[in-house]
Amino acid sequence: MSNPASITLLKDGGVFPQQAGDTILRAALRAGKGLTYECNSGGCGGCKFDLIEGAVEELWPEAPGLTERDRRRGRRLACQCRAVGDVAIAAATAPEYVPHIAPKRQQARLAQVREITHDIREFRFVASEDADFLPGQYAMLDLPGLASSRPYSLANTANGRREWHFQIRRVQHGQGSHVLFDRLAVGNEIGLDGPYGTAHLRPEAPRDLVCVAGGSGLAPMISVARGADEAGMLEGRRLHFFYGARTPRDVCGEDMLRQLPGFGSAIEFIPVVSLPHDGGDWTGRTGYVHDELIRVLPRPLADYEFYFAGPPPMTQALQELLMLGHKVPFGQIHFDRFF
Repeated sequence: MSNPASITLLKDGGVFPQQAGDTILRAALRAGKGLTYECNSGGCGGCKFDLIEGAVEELWPEAPGLTERDRRRGRRLACQCRAVGDVAIAAATAPEYVPHIAPKRQQARLAQVREITHDIREFRFVASEDADFLPGQYAMLDLPGLASSRPYSLANTANGRREWHFQIRRVQHGQGSHVLFDRLAVGNEIGLDGPYGTAHLRPEAPRDLVCVAGGSGLAPMISVARGADEAGMLEGRRLHFFYGARTPRDVCGEDMLRQLPGFGSAIEFIPVVSLPHDGGDWTGRTGYVHDELIRVLPRPLADYEFYFAGPPPMTQALQELLMLGHKVPFGQIHFDRFF
């Protein structure tokens, strides 16, 4: 068996190994290095680095996380590169990216599948070892027939039953969801690597919470809500849970929130539908979910702790509303970009 590659991270002088199958980013996080990142899958560009010495294998040279200017400068994505032998890199780091829980690889068996909506299902896996993660984080799934891992957010919280629950939307032409919905059967095993993500619950934050979900962004927001309840955060605080749906039949999440003790008192569910007359009658709130924040929340937006997940247009609109429109401090805004 060959020795792992050695990666030198300049500026802080750190050296860490890259084991077989790992990208530079995953190797760094496994070693406790705080390389900046978000999606872990080539889309956001948060893990750009400069190769100073050595050679790398690029897994996805056309990844959209790199601009043409980045490519001209020779920049690369740590989530899409593997070191070929020893290398030295220059990459951005920050303390908030140092993992609270080191990600680990393990096998996981599909134990249960349940329908949430017409195009979202919950896939429950039982892993070979532990289910240790923070509310709001995600894991990388290695699915049969696919060359690269797929990131999916968790809907449950850490537990001793080794269960990892994912709520996943069927995406047209999406290879990952095609395998999960059409090929994977209960009892099948996959590879699971995690946890990842920095948009996790902050129990120390003293403010009321706002969760905003769209599509399968439901999963991490349900995880955050469950985690807040388990941590006792809703004793004396409120959680406003917004769900943005396209049509009435896309609305979901209320049944899961109802299972939490604070529903109806500390927890408020606010669904918003953008196409209310498409396939059903809707008498609730209409429009875009980010517009409802201003109308529903009783205090200035800077008084809240925000968590959100969903389609890129929704998350972009929320960023602009919160940071530019209402001067919400960046430290009170938590999301991971996915594309």
